[in-house]
Amino acid sequence: MALGLFAFNAKAQDVKVMTYNIRLDVASDGENRWDNRKEMLAKQVQFYEPDFMGVQEALPNQMKYLGEALTDYDHVGVGRDDGKDKGEFSAIFYNKTKYKMLENHTFWLSETPNIPSKGWDAAYNRVCTYGLFENHKTKQKIWVFNTHFDHVGNLARQNSVKLITDKIKEVNKDDFPFVVTGDFNLEENTESIKAMSAELNDSKKTAQFVFGPDGTFNAFEFHKPVTTRIDYIFTAKKKMKVLKYAVLSDSKDCRYPSDHLPVYVELKVK
Repeated sequence: MALGLFAFNAKAQDVKVMTYNIRLDVASDGENRWDNRKEMLAKQVQFYEPDFMGVQEALPNQMKYLGEALTDYDHVGVGRDDGKDKGEFSAIFYNKTKYKMLENHTFWLSETPNIPSKGWDAAYNRVCTYGLFENHKTKQKIWVFNTHFDHVGNLARQNSVKLITDKIKEVNKDDFPFVVTGDFNLEENTESIKAMSAELNDSKKTAQFVFGPDGTFNAFEFHKPVTTRIDYIFTAKKKMKVLKYAVLSDSKDCRYPSDHLPVYVELKVK
């Protein structure tokens, strides 16, 4: 995928994308449990108004809440445990007032990607959900991929990069713009992220304007610097320009909405 240089004209379009590991709903989180932070998280999304948001660690009850709270959005995705509604979702929320979904699919990051499964040395089932979306006004199409890599299996993460980049090449025969959002559970100096960056653009590295903490994983430790970067938004190497990149550290009463900070980008797409 070579870097394509082009002039942006009046038909170029702004697209806002977010990736957000919302932290699963688990009682052991105590004061940081979902019920104490879900309203703040939903309002944060409503404030930034992304056109597309990839979420990770979303359990069915969390999907239900966000689906009801984010009234301008629909979503696509399935539970990773059964391909329906069990387990965590790596879902894509999209602004239905601006885009319509043309198709969507989910595959597993494993040797058997078409069925619910755990790959290689992974600790859990992992998935990638993707969809093709069309802007209501401009009819411009864009692919969005969202994923959550395993936190244990290094071989699984290496192979997951290849599965996703191969899938993009397989489905994007018309060479539409695309983005890949996700919690990759890898820092940028790792071989797997280097391999991903060789195929796609790391939006932080290509953005005209960068803002916010260096890292994205905060572990609910509000008073410590956020330095561990494991959440990314990648873009196609052509037809897309990253105008702004931010890691959003919004909080309330010294508390974050999640143990990850969302990544937010504004893109110009031809």
